[in-house]
Amino acid sequence: MSSAAAFSYAPLLPTGPDQTEYRLVTDEGVDVVNGPGGRRFLTVEPAALTALTAEAMHDIAHFLRPAHLAQLRSIIDDPAASPNDRFVALDLLRNANIAAGGVLPMCQDTGTAIVMGKRGRHVLTDGADAEAISRGVYQAYTRLNLRYSQLAPLTMWDERNTGSNLPAQVELYAEDPDGHPDAYKFLFMAKGGGSANKSYLYQETKALLNPTRMMQFLEEKLRLIGTAACPPYHLAIVIGGTSAEYALKTAKYASAKYLDALPTSGSMTAHGFRDLELEAEVLELTRNFGIGAQFGGRYFCHDVRVVRLPRHGASCPVAIAVSCSADRQAVAKITPSGVWLERLETDPARFLPDVTDETLDAEMVVKVDLNRPMDEIRAELSKYPVKTRLSLTGPLVVARDIAHAKIAERLDAGEPMPQYLRDHAVYYAGPAKTPEGYASGSFGPTTAGRMDAYVEKFQAAGGSQVMLAKGNRSGQVTRSCQQHGGFYLGSIGGPAARLAQDCIKHVEVLEYPELGMEAVWKIQVEDFPAFIVVDDKGNDFFAEVTKPVLTVGRR
Repeated sequence: MSSAAAFSYAPLLPTGPDQTEYRLVTDEGVDVVNGPGGRRFLTVEPAALTALTAEAMHDIAHFLRPAHLAQLRSIIDDPAASPNDRFVALDLLRNANIAAGGVLPMCQDTGTAIVMGKRGRHVLTDGADAEAISRGVYQAYTRLNLRYSQLAPLTMWDERNTGSNLPAQVELYAEDPDGHPDAYKFLFMAKGGGSANKSYLYQETKALLNPTRMMQFLEEKLRLIGTAACPPYHLAIVIGGTSAEYALKTAKYASAKYLDALPTSGSMTAHGFRDLELEAEVLELTRNFGIGAQFGGRYFCHDVRVVRLPRHGASCPVAIAVSCSADRQAVAKITPSGVWLERLETDPARFLPDVTDETLDAEMVVKVDLNRPMDEIRAELSKYPVKTRLSLTGPLVVARDIAHAKIAERLDAGEPMPQYLRDHAVYYAGPAKTPEGYASGSFGPTTAGRMDAYVEKFQAAGGSQVMLAKGNRSGQVTRSCQQHGGFYLGSIGGPAARLAQDCIKHVEVLEYPELGMEAVWKIQVEDFPAFIVVDDKGNDFFAEVTKPVLTVGRR
């Protein structure tokens, strides 16, 4: 055995100075007291933690960071962007403007509340910090027009919605944040199911660690992310890690820009660092996928973060995560001067361009009357190729996971397909709470792929002939649509508030009211935007853009 190296220490993720712009939430519940040895201690009351959490969860449901909004605007201004890229970016900016009114959240999936905190050694609380933080989550979700998505497991098979969006994921660390013993710093996130489901872990080996193999690997895996999580994405890739779970957690933090101030080179202290060169190359790789901002183009990703971590010699975990168009996170801090929260953009209208839809997209938009019989609707759709932009007006039936499972049970028992699924297009979605005076709460599409297993059975029984949701689908859906004359239409993932305000005119429950947002609904829509993704001839827009084509490695 060789002699041991001298002791040296560096944190695994050494971050630089905090450049965040903060706003004061309150100075109540915070005090400074004298302690032994002349030390000064910051005392934080539970009410201060609750107030900060409630305010943070409100803000990230309605506001975005200015840098994110500027990236959306840059897509509109980029002459190399596709018309569909620009159309999606404009719709997302309009959505942000509506959500900033504080009534409709930017996305109907208002997410799992995730809170990470670092408490300095001179910060004193009553010790029940996670409970106080959870109370703030409860206050935000029960008082605002947010959706309850958390299911309590009652048995291994039975679940029930908790009715409050609790539990939250709260992780607290004993660590002087930025070297300040009298500070308490936080990262608040709301993570929807769409983007959370696009977190991936791959257990690789040393063989991956060369430029050519790495780029081949990333092209294959990144294409598989698809569009179900509402691009353009903030993409994070972590290579290495002291454990699989640490790699995944680091990817989540990196996707939230929390690790932007990492060093940009490594050292023998084995800390993590960002590889800026590889970030640029991966971003260019995604530009060439053709997937774009959901329906073809360059803007699959806004940006890329690549973090290299130390690893055990026998392991090489690779973690991939995204933050979606609902880029919901904010940092916060409690110091002797008060309770502070990251200042998000409250006037997103300043990022809107002075252009019309016609300026953005000269391609034909096909108007589809959903009041017509289903056979006539399908005959109209059959005239146009995949990627055709549509404007839908008329009735839609809304059904998602649990409703599909219940209808499948009825078919298995020999019952007929419900007439509403034979007569109408089906929209995979689940609304947030409806504000007073509105026809609907935020009501964007859910991930289509979760319903793939039902499509052939439903179409064979005469239902689900036209489906509307977000994201790409499996080959079995394409084959079923070709066999049964069906269509899958892609809706823009992300602009749930705009759809609720501008497109959804009436909402009523058709069946299973006890399921809450998972009930079967009937809605009336007007000029609802969509694209033909899968047609009745066996064409799938995403089939080509998900095939790896890279033949050269990293330069």
